[in-house]
Amino acid sequence: MEELETGKPAASQELPALVIPLLKGVIYRESDAGLWNALLALQARVRDYVAVIGLDLVLDEAEGYAFLRAHVPQDEQGGAGPQASRPRLIARRPLSFPVSLLLALLRKKLAEFDASGGDTRLVLSRDDIIELIRVFLTEGSNEAKLIDQIELHLNKIVDLGFVRRLKPATGTQSGQPASFEVRRILKAFVDAQWLADFDARLAAYRVQLQAGTGAGSDE
Repeated sequence: MEELETGKPAASQELPALVIPLLKGVIYRESDAGLWNALLALQARVRDYVAVIGLDLVLDEAEGYAFLRAHVPQDEQGGAGPQASRPRLIARRPLSFPVSLLLALLRKKLAEFDASGGDTRLVLSRDDIIELIRVFLTEGSNEAKLIDQIELHLNKIVDLGFVRRLKPATGTQSGQPASFEVRRILKAFVDAQWLADFDARLAAYRVQLQAGTGAGSDE
């Protein structure tokens, strides 16, 4: 009977409970079904609510994730416009070249996995992921150091939320390589058009490696 005591619609009271988790990160259907269902029911109101502070709600019902992204008006998409210097609530963080490359390789792997039909969860071992990227990195005489560097890049991607480290299954022998699930939200950041140009981008990556320079991309 809380609605009668306060005089406020229940939906208005639920909006902050949805927006605050979105401001903190991604909402996944599999992680919190209750929160996800509430978001589906109130998504139109959430969109209006966050639009006031310059954010867009990105919600993919098929893949089961939702997050907030800074709104870019049409006149600013080319990098110019009267509001180009507007402050951003959600900052764009530059990614190192190896992290950008690994994200691209994982996205391509996810596309191949989806095309094969089968399970909906792409799970790769640490060794699988190392093999994906090691051919693009300059190999030195110290194999252990190279692997350590790749694991640092992988940990960054885990921190960004594109990959989830899985807990070892009960009874798994100790010393087995860790396993990681490639989260489907990666599709929202590396889209199909980007993948269409993937081979050309890899060629550019190789040239960049040979030139010994580093580059970043935006999250």
